[in-house]
Amino acid sequence: MSTEVLAIVLSAIGVVLTITTGLFAAGAWMVRRIDDRIDAVDEKLSTRIDAVDEKLSTRIDAVDEKLSTRIDAVAADIIELKISVARLEGPPRHLLTAGKG
Repeated sequence: MSTEVLAIVLSAIGVVLTITTGLFAAGAWMVRRIDDRIDAVDEKLSTRIDAVDEKLSTRIDAVDEKLSTRIDAVAADIIELKISVARLEGPPRHLLTAGKG
């Protein structure tokens, strides 16, 4: 093998290694940049989702408290209504007693 052929083969291997290394570095840079963007978007969405979750939790708790209060009021009204109906349907009251005789 002559020196010129050896120099050409080594040059070709060097060029291939240089191009491969450059492509690998460019690919790694793109992946890192995409990861950074995804992380930024993920953080932004997490913040927004947490804010919406907190707001909805507050509203749901308020509605739950309001409904619980109304249900308790209706339950109290039903108890009073049952008592009133029982008084109406109960045995007749005798205000005057008939004397025997």
